[in-house]
Amino acid sequence: MSKISIIGIDLAKQVFQLHGNDSRGHKVLGKQLKRDQLLPFLATQPACLVAMEACGGAHYWARQIKALGHEVKIIHPRYVKPFVQVHKNDQRDAQAIAEAAARPSMPSVAVKSVEQLDIQALHRVRERLVKEKTAIGNELRGLLLEMGITIAQGHKSLRETVPLILEDAEQTLSVRARHLIHDLREQWLERERRIADYDRELKLIAKESAVCEAIQSLPGIGPINSTLLYSHAGDAEHFKSSRHFSAYLGLTPRQHATGGVEKMLGISKQGNKHVRKQLVHGARAAYRVLSQPDNDSRLGRWVKSKSMEGKHVNKIVVALANKLARIVWAIMKTGQPYQPMRGLEA
Repeated sequence: MSKISIIGIDLAKQVFQLHGNDSRGHKVLGKQLKRDQLLPFLATQPACLVAMEACGGAHYWARQIKALGHEVKIIHPRYVKPFVQVHKNDQRDAQAIAEAAARPSMPSVAVKSVEQLDIQALHRVRERLVKEKTAIGNELRGLLLEMGITIAQGHKSLRETVPLILEDAEQTLSVRARHLIHDLREQWLERERRIADYDRELKLIAKESAVCEAIQSLPGIGPINSTLLYSHAGDAEHFKSSRHFSAYLGLTPRQHATGGVEKMLGISKQGNKHVRKQLVHGARAAYRVLSQPDNDSRLGRWVKSKSMEGKHVNKIVVALANKLARIVWAIMKTGQPYQPMRGLEA
């Protein structure tokens, strides 16, 4: 039997499909294993490249398999799909993963540590709570409007104005409507308290992490963004350059070229939407500071030069987010904080 060079694994909840190729690309292994059989089987195999799609549990299995002495490669499903032959099934998925992993130029996903996955989980729950809080607030305002009552925009009115409306006996609200509005406000306040709890935990993580502390030296980057970027970046060494990291976040322009004619379109919007959104929000906050006349930092001069060229504020903000992402990569790679007057080459 030929020596196995690459093993592609189609991950699932209970049953995993394995496909092994030798160094010439010929199939030498086809096996289906249950969850508790995977690691014992791989422990008996000689060191080789083990590949899998980026999906739920992929980082956990990558760490476990790497501890057995194998090289591990996680591939985005988009890059695996073209290698699936004819109809999709578990065997062909595993074969496609092995075929994709054999390409030296195939991009891979950095294996994340337990700490980074924990921070990611915190951010996912926090983001869900933020969406729920916004939805409840909008619902509350809409119901009050149906009842002939309008309140000002902002969180303050939900905290302070709504109780005054409920206590006002002259309001034409029925008893049932008062109970409903009170209950919605309590739901909104509960989400606000939970978000504040997660914010405190993320601030503590950012304070204890030297990398996050260094990232926060950038304008527009606070504890939330620093921990979010750190958790999603994985290892900075995984990215070839700062542009590679920026492209990973979807902040680089899309390209369309044909017949020697190249067009640069809007940003690609690849990668994680939440990370990109938060970084753009941070860039918008930084823009207000950097655009001040007395700001003579390297980024400040760049922002003002773009404004003088007549660029729209939104375009400048997105371009600034791109620059911030590149500097974040340089900070993670070097461990040095941002120096506003000298800047970091990215």
